[in-house]
Amino acid sequence: MTSPAPILITGAGQRVGLHCALRLLDDNQPVIFSYRSERPGVQALRERGAIGVFADFSCEAGILAFISELKTHTDRLRAIIHNASTWAAETPGDEAHAFIDMFSVHMLAPYLINLHCADLLHRSMPADIVHISDDVTRKGSRQHIAYCASKAGLDSLTLSFAAHYAPRVKVNGISPAMVMFNDGDDAAYRAKVLAKSALGIEPGPEVIYQSVRYLLDNPYVTGTTLTVNGGRHVK
Repeated sequence: MTSPAPILITGAGQRVGLHCALRLLDDNQPVIFSYRSERPGVQALRERGAIGVFADFSCEAGILAFISELKTHTDRLRAIIHNASTWAAETPGDEAHAFIDMFSVHMLAPYLINLHCADLLHRSMPADIVHISDDVTRKGSRQHIAYCASKAGLDSLTLSFAAHYAPRVKVNGISPAMVMFNDGDDAAYRAKVLAKSALGIEPGPEVIYQSVRYLLDNPYVTGTTLTVNGGRHVK
């Protein structure tokens, strides 16, 4: 019996990406993941049998090097989940560096990986691409202009690649608001964030995996971005 084609998930060393990778492994789904730095989560995934590939998505050369290394590990992919993300402060005098860094991670890496790994996806049926975006693109951001713009560009890639790869590959997005706090977030900050949504809860990363699972399993959804924001848009 042929083993299932692996799923590639980028930026899976911690938090939501790590959770989704572990849940895929729980479902007996082979996983290849990218990581930027060694973390306990990276080792945990390796111990579960996942294949880790170092990736520097901050420049074209790093992205292309990752793609080349990826293709030494597999000749097919069940899906690509673009979870890798970065946030750089848009400090006065250094705005261009921040913009280019976030553009490269949020847009150039998915763009090039989708194009250069099409052959891997075409050897799997069904096949999916999932872009993890951000709910901030819904209305923009006064403080994080470059971050929001690059994530909005990722939303546009969802639509374009859905049209480009139909009907063989489904391409969708997930647009979450805050789903899990950082350990250092204080009570006042947590209360402020929770008050922004209609549901008012910290749901945890499982809601993103549930969204991924829906997109992978539903054969009739493409070019769609799922909003997973606890009802912020109706608050």
